[in-house]
Amino acid sequence: MSLDKATILIVEDEPAIVELVSFTLRAAGWETYAVNNTADAWAFITRRMPQLVLLDWMLPDQSGIRLLSKIRSDRQFSGLPIIMLTAKSMEEDKIAGLENGADDYVTKPFSPRELTARIKTVLRRKAPEHGQGVLSAGPIVLDPVSCSVTLNDQRVDIGHAEFKLLKFFLAHPERVFSRSQLLDKVWGDHVVIEERTVDVHVLRLRKVLKNSESLIKTVRSVGYMLSEK
Repeated sequence: MSLDKATILIVEDEPAIVELVSFTLRAAGWETYAVNNTADAWAFITRRMPQLVLLDWMLPDQSGIRLLSKIRSDRQFSGLPIIMLTAKSMEEDKIAGLENGADDYVTKPFSPRELTARIKTVLRRKAPEHGQGVLSAGPIVLDPVSCSVTLNDQRVDIGHAEFKLLKFFLAHPERVFSRSQLLDKVWGDHVVIEERTVDVHVLRLRKVLKNSESLIKTVRSVGYMLSEK
């Protein structure tokens, strides 16, 4: 999924703020979902991980900071971009948010243009699979600009789906992704295909990688990951 088609989850219990933020983000081309408590936010994230979360501090069931800490302590979701969007404007509150793992901190009232700019900055910084830099692991080198993959300095033929899948794995080494997450992240949630289709593309990718196929590891009952360990 490209940066301009990212899915953003808004965790906010004030309807007027939800409406304003949703309007602002949709105008920027992003898909938005909103929940008003941390329990629903966690349920959403575990079911379908968004590209970014806008998280309020004061929520009805527990604080946004507690949800932030929970996300950061979970291996599967620790890299999820999170921006605190809150009325807490004291310096110590900002420091607490950032020290607990927030990628940015925006205080209310906020400028819609500034919020949009900050989201774009965080997405660019936190989503390396959308970058144009060369990615590598072991003997594998992927060049997004020329759309080429080399293995031990020899260019290999690779299908478009397998190229996207490899690029995503290279951009997120040592992280496990479920089949549903790979479908969403690599193909986009608008594509209607079975989760088992991911297995087919992983198999094809391993064939392309030949002796380096072991870099793509199966994590039983969870999904797949790229690891050099």
